[in-house]
Amino acid sequence: MTEADFLARLRTLPLHPGAQGLTDDTAALAGLTITTDTLVEGIHFLSADPPQDVAWKLVATNLSDLAAKGAIVEGILLNYPLGDETWDAAFLDGLSEVLTELDCPLLGGDTVTLPANAPRILTVTAFGRDAPAPPRSGAKAGDALYVTGTIGDAGAGLAIARAGTGDPELLARYRRPVPRLVEGRALAAQVNAMMDLSDGLLIDASRMAAASALAVTIDLAAVPLARGVSDPLAAATAGDDYELLFAAPADRALPVPATRVGTFTRGAGLTLTQDNRLIPLPASLGYQHGLR
Repeated sequence: MTEADFLARLRTLPLHPGAQGLTDDTAALAGLTITTDTLVEGIHFLSADPPQDVAWKLVATNLSDLAAKGAIVEGILLNYPLGDETWDAAFLDGLSEVLTELDCPLLGGDTVTLPANAPRILTVTAFGRDAPAPPRSGAKAGDALYVTGTIGDAGAGLAIARAGTGDPELLARYRRPVPRLVEGRALAAQVNAMMDLSDGLLIDASRMAAASALAVTIDLAAVPLARGVSDPLAAATAGDDYELLFAAPADRALPVPATRVGTFTRGAGLTLTQDNRLIPLPASLGYQHGLR
């Protein structure tokens, strides 16, 4: 069963109004914006990744969802499997660092015992408030599609982590993403739709377009790439960048730096171009849970 299949079944269950039909990355409850994310060893991080970096990434990926809502961070709950004492201590060092750096207090959580040789499964639930950003479903025909930062950095960083050598800045983009909390707050009232970029530019732009009942065209030549990243198609499908992806009128002055990478139009589906040429869609638009 794919992630899409599973979500479709979930939508047939009794849903709280704050679930927003399970069409977004956050829920709303009593004035709070709530999100949760899980990292699985061997899927979302490598066994050789430093525990301090795993702690950073676990918190940052959750706060990225709050950034896409323009929310102010209230705090997190942590679910943690105790296992290796040395690894656990190093994780706590990293947790202290990220919570301090991102001004995110710990609210509580739960601990369990990790069976021998089992992969670590780490979960954080994050809470924010005063979230004025619209959902991903608000894009309008004629809107431009923008992205903050550069794309494909984390994909290149993952390759570096596996190889054991390479640009430390790209490696850090994979291991220690920085949620765009300040940018999300500034953009919230200026955009028609916004989400964070977690599974890949192409698949996440397709999700925004589908949620908005529109088509989207992306110009690969416009995709912003960091130094050392050269293939825009690979970058646009790599995922794990945790930048902000948003729709706004093309003539609107933006309060933060961002790059226009596409346009929304009436219709459905994703079209790729590069240097005024149509580009065939790749077999995979990005990361999808449940697919191997």
